[in-house]
Amino acid sequence: MPASTIAYQGAPGANSDLACRSVFPNLVSLPCASFEDAFAAVHEGRAKLAMIPVENSVAGRVADIHHLLPHGGLHIIGEHYQRVVHCLVAPQGATMEGLTEVHSHIQALSQCRNYLRARGLKPVNNADTAGAAADVARWNDPTKAAISSDLAAEIYGLQVLAKGIEDAAHNTTRFLILAREPSVPERGTDSVTTFVFRVRSRPAALYKALGGFATNGVNITKLESYLVDGRFTAAQFYIDVEGHPEERSLRLAMEELGFFASEVKFLGVYPAHPFRREQQQMGGGI
Repeated sequence: MPASTIAYQGAPGANSDLACRSVFPNLVSLPCASFEDAFAAVHEGRAKLAMIPVENSVAGRVADIHHLLPHGGLHIIGEHYQRVVHCLVAPQGATMEGLTEVHSHIQALSQCRNYLRARGLKPVNNADTAGAAADVARWNDPTKAAISSDLAAEIYGLQVLAKGIEDAAHNTTRFLILAREPSVPERGTDSVTTFVFRVRSRPAALYKALGGFATNGVNITKLESYLVDGRFTAAQFYIDVEGHPEERSLRLAMEELGFFASEVKFLGVYPAHPFRREQQQMGGGI
């Protein structure tokens, strides 16, 4: 069973479940109550892989994930960009006019903020989108609805009152695919390298640490900072760059980084998803 299973956070029908089914249609999706539980499922051998969301084009980064990745003991072996279509779902017989509140994950509520505000609907946080749909089905209250996928509506016997209610047509979530062992693509493959590093809180420390990426023509597609060890004197940076560590440009950039940064830790080297090139060709960002 573990060899044919992929773990995700949420209830059946969640957007992470949809991502699992889209990328790995032959694997069985394993719902987990938390991101930590999804990591544990892979560590303990109950799942071969984990599908974890890290950021959304509307709502930004997914909380806690970048803190979990460096210490989760798993390796990034792939990425997936999932177009997210949100549905307003409610018990059978409910009407738009009778709704007063909408339940969902905070990310989904944020992605539909304008839609809810325009209709005077109260947003209520839930652990995940499919879990909210399950709750709405259990309550069977025509004043309460959920934001979820149409798959969740089907699973829990709800009706779809509106589809595509997200505020932006480009609403897309980036997922990372994690495994216990690394799976590094061959040199020359269109790749992404993800790692973390630390610098002292001193003037120009980050500038010096990243200088090698600029001089060697390495494209940084993501850079985020976090305080570490509960102190304000050092920061940890999470970074995605285009390229393979065995390629000369990235190898030289990493060597220069080593002079100014500490605790450099690779989280994964993996194939770049075609969505990246599509966005660049369209003139948009990742």
